[in-house]
Amino acid sequence: MSSQTSAAGLAERFRQGYENFGKGDLEAIRADFAPDIVWHAGGHNSLTGDYKGIDEVFTLFGRIFEKTGGTFKNEVHDILANDTHGIALVKTSGTRNGKTLEGNTVHVVHYNAEGQIAESWIIPQEAAETDDFWS
Repeated sequence: MSSQTSAAGLAERFRQGYENFGKGDLEAIRADFAPDIVWHAGGHNSLTGDYKGIDEVFTLFGRIFEKTGGTFKNEVHDILANDTHGIALVKTSGTRNGKTLEGNTVHVVHYNAEGQIAESWIIPQEAAETDDFWS
């Protein structure tokens, strides 16, 4: 197991991915995603769905930035990882159409054998409020 695919290495790459997302630097996180990544956006809102492949996931990210006018933020509280899964405990916030989003989210990822994120699930603590914000 290389340092990039060790539990500590994967946790650090996961944390760095959040920093790159916050800067809007999607190209910097491209190497962290498996080409056939599946990103599950749960709930009942305009972003709900399964996004397959890097291009679809990046389109989702673009929609998040666009819908919030760039105000969407993730503040990582902690990241836990082993060589198979990663979990980020995150405070999310943003504004959109006079609405404010602020809450805790759990982000679960599954890594492939190369240490890339192959599958992702976002689980907000307040699902109804999150749905209202994105609807």
